[in-house]
Amino acid sequence: MSYPEEMRKKGKDANPFFCLMGIEPVYFGDGKAALSMTTRPDMLNGVGWLQGGVYFALIDESMALAICTIIDDDQGIATISATTDYYKGVGAGAELVAEAHVVKRGHKIIFAEGVAHLKDSPETILAKTSASFLITGCGKK
Repeated sequence: MSYPEEMRKKGKDANPFFCLMGIEPVYFGDGKAALSMTTRPDMLNGVGWLQGGVYFALIDESMALAICTIIDDDQGIATISATTDYYKGVGAGAELVAEAHVVKRGHKIIFAEGVAHLKDSPETILAKTSASFLITGCGKK
């Protein structure tokens, strides 16, 4: 069963990291995906803002899910490189959405972009990531 099929069948339970972080799938298909998450106090850094790696993790997972909707079932992916720009901080209780899309698919590399924004304010971009992913010869472990 492909990762998108597992996600459709099991929801967040298809991905242990989603369960840990409280990430919920919103939509995915045709090289696009969105995930949502509510920030918790244990996700904040020492000065009370959401730790930047959490933004990246949410966007990275949305990009990966978007990519998995366009690759073959026997293929997998691995993030090669990523650049994230951070625009605005949030505290605990913020409802975030990460939306991602495939920019270009090559023979061995796929380029994707994603943004994290406030659920009720899509125009309020919190962070943006551009990344490249290696297409591997095997799917899920």
